[in-house]
Amino acid sequence: MSDIPFTLDQLRILKAIAAEGSFKRAADTLFVSQPAVSLQVQNLEKQLNVPLFDRGGRKAQLTQAGYLLLSYGEKIITLCQETCRAIEDLQNLQGGTLIVGASQTTGTYLLPRMIGLFRQKYPDVSVQLQVHSTRRTSWGVANGQVDLAIIGGEVPPELQETLKIIPYADDELALIMPTSHPLSRLEMIQKDDLYKLQFITLDSQSTIRKVIDKVLTRYDIDTKRLKIEMELNSIEAIKNAVQSGLGVAFVSVTAIEKELQMGVLHRAHIKDIEVTRTLSVVINPNRYRSKAAEALIKEILPQFSTYPDHLDMEFLSGNSNRAKDISASPLNSSLL
Repeated sequence: MSDIPFTLDQLRILKAIAAEGSFKRAADTLFVSQPAVSLQVQNLEKQLNVPLFDRGGRKAQLTQAGYLLLSYGEKIITLCQETCRAIEDLQNLQGGTLIVGASQTTGTYLLPRMIGLFRQKYPDVSVQLQVHSTRRTSWGVANGQVDLAIIGGEVPPELQETLKIIPYADDELALIMPTSHPLSRLEMIQKDDLYKLQFITLDSQSTIRKVIDKVLTRYDIDTKRLKIEMELNSIEAIKNAVQSGLGVAFVSVTAIEKELQMGVLHRAHIKDIEVTRTLSVVINPNRYRSKAAEALIKEILPQFSTYPDHLDMEFLSGNSNRAKDISASPLNSSLL
């Protein structure tokens, strides 16, 4: 093949079909007609002389060649986006985009404050906040789809050598209960009191749940004896359930500041027990990092850090504005 047999538009269409599972839904997300999508796929298959989709089933299923093209296509699209952002940087923070990733709690309660401060200083920079699981967020940083992230969980083992992980802040997980609960009258509860409580938690696979169980186990608390009243899928739902008297819960102190000020929740202290986790800043040293990302790192992050020494600017920045080996980075986020 002497000429490149595909266009960026065709790669975007392929990616949309793979994500949506159908030609019609892909056309809707791209704001084009379904016949236009079908025609582009037919032309692409003709140019490559290979089928990209198995048309035997109801769902658009990629062939082996389709998966291969998708994996490289996602890298090509990401590189094109990096190129555009690097050119935008020439405007010296008078425009451009900053993409920040976060896990659920940090993305809901901590990052909005940071972004607010950043926007006050740089109102012309567009900021996107992507809140996903720690795993998905880590892959976004690895693939260059996210400039940097703040997470509360563990980076997947397969990415720990690719990414730079810097301890950032201690996040205390407080035990909250209804203000009407009998134990709310006590200044301090005993650890054996935990076995008498009915807990409201995130699901057992969530990062926070795993951290809580791990810390409590270190304090010789048998987590299997704790009574799980219900599992909910968001911190806000948990807070509302506790406020309604349905049970107690461990949540980040950053998530309950307003409720404590209003007096609608009680924070219980457990004698000789403190449940904390370490938040981390995650960056990819092998990817281009924009001036907007550098400004966030240097000017905003230190204001919220428990470990400012770990945020040594030379350590974080280095020669970050030059991609060292883009071809060696992880293939694609479709593995998530």
